[in-house]
Amino acid sequence: MKAFRGKGFLVGFLIFLMIFATACSSDKTEGDTSGNGEKAENKEPIKIGVLASTTGALESYGKQTLRGFELGLEYATEGTMEVEGRKIEFVVEDTETKPEVAVQKATKLLEEDEVDFLVGSSSSADTLAVLPLAEEYQKIMIVEPAAADSITGSEFNKYIFRSARNSSQDAVAGAAAIADKGVKIATLAPDYSFGRDGVAAFKEAAEKLGADIVLEEYADPAATDFTSNIQKIIDAKPDYLFVVWAGANSPWKQISDMKVQDKGIKISTGAPDIAALATMEPLVGMEGFTVYYHDLPKNEINDWLVAEHKKRFNGEVPDLFTPGGMSAAISIVEALKKTKGDADADKLIETMEGMSFETPKGKMTYRAEDHQALQALYAIKLEKKDGVPYPVPVLMRELTPEETAPPVRN
Repeated sequence: MKAFRGKGFLVGFLIFLMIFATACSSDKTEGDTSGNGEKAENKEPIKIGVLASTTGALESYGKQTLRGFELGLEYATEGTMEVEGRKIEFVVEDTETKPEVAVQKATKLLEEDEVDFLVGSSSSADTLAVLPLAEEYQKIMIVEPAAADSITGSEFNKYIFRSARNSSQDAVAGAAAIADKGVKIATLAPDYSFGRDGVAAFKEAAEKLGADIVLEEYADPAATDFTSNIQKIIDAKPDYLFVVWAGANSPWKQISDMKVQDKGIKISTGAPDIAALATMEPLVGMEGFTVYYHDLPKNEINDWLVAEHKKRFNGEVPDLFTPGGMSAAISIVEALKKTKGDADADKLIETMEGMSFETPKGKMTYRAEDHQALQALYAIKLEKKDGVPYPVPVLMRELTPEETAPPVRN
């Protein structure tokens, strides 16, 4: 009987070991690919949803951003299109420069495509409409190239980071170019958040330097006739007209036709993309600022961007918002490197607040207080250059990230 009991105990013990080993094997299959009992890493792709105006008035901005974004992913991942073992995929949706469409497309990206990040968009109005979705779905949104101050100001939520410059940064650069004690300035801008935020920020910066804003004139964003607006500006007799504008329907031809500069009013504005520069022949000699022109920044990343862009796009140079798309992509990859590929929003927020990263415009830093990227802008003068069929922004002075740091408005 003792022998029998001993055999029974041994058989039972062996059965228990087999069950235990099977259970452990099952656990490893689900959670451990390393064989050492550690939890397996997430190897699912990182998915990014990009909102851009690929049609409509801001189509050129969307095209520039998308080209830069794809090049940025390639640069930051050294061509592998993966980070920490996770492939990077991105889906592009056209907002049509309509806020209601932007919301529909963003919802599709979040619910159907299950993206980990949103990026965009070309229009401030589109972007403002989408911001609440980033908070609702708890996903990081990198804002590029929309510039309205309210994005990282009154409408800010913690999931929003902006690699684009904002209107206040533009304003500091614009004011630095022309404002001084007793200088009289009129402004012209489109009548929506981008234009009004831009003028408000410019006015604040210019008045700090002693200038007087004698007229704020706002035009329909879709206008093609600016006669009445320009006439009011002429009647106000300012020393300068500072123009905030975005889109193909620019007022430059009518400003020239109505001989504003012949009446002693100097024009100042941000030097826009190359297509718009081609319409600015009457403004040669103008002093203003720019977000980017391809030969202004002197660094290795910009050198790579210019060379690679020419190679891929029939000799074309990167345009105004191409480096912004690249910067947005680089910031995502750098953040994921720091989190070891973890796309959890709370971990990313903790990582990205105060994070610095190198871009075609030099070092950018996401300011912790409002997630606005501090960055360089450029005080320029428009000049003719042999062999170039449009006025060229020539560097007067690089404005450092510290100089262009905008007020915290959130």
